[in-house]
Amino acid sequence: MKRPFFAVLGGMGTLATESYIRLVNQASHAHCDQEYLDYVVFNDASVPDRTAFILGRSDDDPFPVIADDIKKATAIGADFIVLTCNTAHYFYDRFQALTPVPILHMPRGAVHALSARYPAGQVSRVAFLGTEGSRASGVYKHEVEHAGYTFIEPDAQLQQRIDSLIYDDVKGGRSLDEYRYLDAITQMLDKGGKYHCDAAILGCTELSVLNEAFPHHELPIIDAQAVLVEDTVHLAMAARSQSADHN
Repeated sequence: MKRPFFAVLGGMGTLATESYIRLVNQASHAHCDQEYLDYVVFNDASVPDRTAFILGRSDDDPFPVIADDIKKATAIGADFIVLTCNTAHYFYDRFQALTPVPILHMPRGAVHALSARYPAGQVSRVAFLGTEGSRASGVYKHEVEHAGYTFIEPDAQLQQRIDSLIYDDVKGGRSLDEYRYLDAITQMLDKGGKYHCDAAILGCTELSVLNEAFPHHELPIIDAQAVLVEDTVHLAMAARSQSADHN
C-alpha cells in the first residue's frame, strides 16, 4: 500500500526548515513511529539568495534550482509540495505551472488565518515583518489588501534591524536575542507610536524561528510558518485518511 506523502522544499534557510519540520512532528501528536507523517525534505541550501536576486543585487537566479526540486518531488509522487520560504513565493505562479501537484501558498494561508482571528472591520492596520525581497515582490501586500486590511511596512531604519535579525541572528548563527526580536514587533504594534498596527504578520521563516524560541501569545501575531504547519498537517492527515478508506 502506498501511503501518501508530501515534499518539503527547504534549506532557505536550514535552521528555519528544522523549525518547520520539528513543529510538524509535534503537531502530528504521534505516539509511535507509524503515526508520524510521511514526507521528503529537499534541504537545498545551495538555492541562491532570493532577496538579492529580486532586488537586482545578484544575477544568481534561484528559480532553476527550486524548479529542479519541484520536478523531482513531482516525479517521486508527492501528494502536495510545501515551499518553506516566504520570499521564494515571488516565483509561486511559475512554480505551480511546472507541476500538477498543488504547492501550498504560505502568504495566502497566513492572511486566511489573519482573517479568521482578526477580521477586517474589527482590525484595520496590519504590520508586515519580512525580508526586503518579500516587500519588493508585493506578495504579502497583495494578499493583505485583497482581504480588506491596510498593509503597513517598516521604515528603512526598522527594516535594517529586521534584516539583522534574519541574516545575522538566525542565518548567521548568532545568539538569538529576545529583546531585539520583541522590540521590532512592539514598535509596529505600539498604539501610541509611528505605526500603531492592530496585528503583525511574521512573513519570514527566520522570524518564525525567533517566534518559536520566544513565544508571546499575548501579542496579535500571525506567524506564517506556524500557519503553514497547521495547513500541512491538516492536508497530510486528510490524505492519509482518504488513502486508508480506499484500501
